[in-house]
Amino acid sequence: MSLTKTTSIDQITVTENGGVLYREATRIMEDGNELSKTYHRSSLAPGQDLTGVPANVVAICNVVWTPEVIAEYQAQITTPFGT
Repeated sequence: MSLTKTTSIDQITVTENGGVLYREATRIMEDGNELSKTYHRSSLAPGQDLTGVPANVVAICNVVWTPEVIAEYQAQITTPFGT
């Protein structure tokens, strides 16, 4: 009987305003059979610090987060509602 635990990023989504959402799946396996699976979801805003973020997610952020996308996101979050 051999138990193993693996984690992997199994989903990455980019939103229309440049946000990046990702899901990490953790699987507990016994002799090749999955005993359990849990998910942890995270979100990142354009321009956010990427320290500690998985490399494949960072790669997506580096492509999506152009200076224009970051500037537009910053403008969106500083503009009052209804203006």
